[in-house]
Amino acid sequence: MKDQNNLSRDTMWKATVSCDSAYDGIFFYAVKTTGIFCRPSCKSKVPNYENVSFFSNAHEAQRAGYRPCKRCRSD
Repeated sequence: MKDQNNLSRDTMWKATVSCDSAYDGIFFYAVKTTGIFCRPSCKSKVPNYENVSFFSNAHEAQRAGYRPCKRCRSD
């Protein structure tokens, strides 16, 4: 099983852009401009790289002030 702590930002970004479901549950990404966090497999529009933060779980993203995506149900 993959561990978010061992993944580079570049690897997580590539998984996000390709909507790779193999990374679901490993990390979540959040978009600063929308205030929403998603699973890597979310089919929403790909955000700008500079607006993305990565979290190891949904709780961390929520503590940082992001809300779950309604499309991919990231909660």
